[in-house]
Amino acid sequence: MKEKAGQTLLISALVGWGVNIVALIVVDWVFDGIEIGRWGSLLVGAAVLALANAFLKPILALLTLPLILLTLGLGYFALNVAMLALAEWIAADFSIDGFWTYVGATIIVWVVNFLLNAFLPDID
Repeated sequence: MKEKAGQTLLISALVGWGVNIVALIVVDWVFDGIEIGRWGSLLVGAAVLALANAFLKPILALLTLPLILLTLGLGYFALNVAMLALAEWIAADFSIDGFWTYVGATIIVWVVNFLLNAFLPDID
């Protein structure tokens, strides 16, 4: 039973990583203010984004819950922008220019994640 749970977790993590790779490819294609250099930068950026969303964002969301409630959810959107900024900061040859590019890229990443996760089968 533990082995199956471990395999499910690994497959889920790889699918999440793949979805974020697609999302970053789309934002690199859509926005002129985003530059992702090579495949290594794309893979690292997607991995950081997936790990940050899985582990760091829930902790930060819990810590900033009063702010999220006070801003009617805009604080949570700011966390999503911060996760994208973290991926940009860690991955080499990955740059995002301008506040509105961050906002647009965050929306595109969310839409791509939503659509791909809606069409991909559940991993059980």
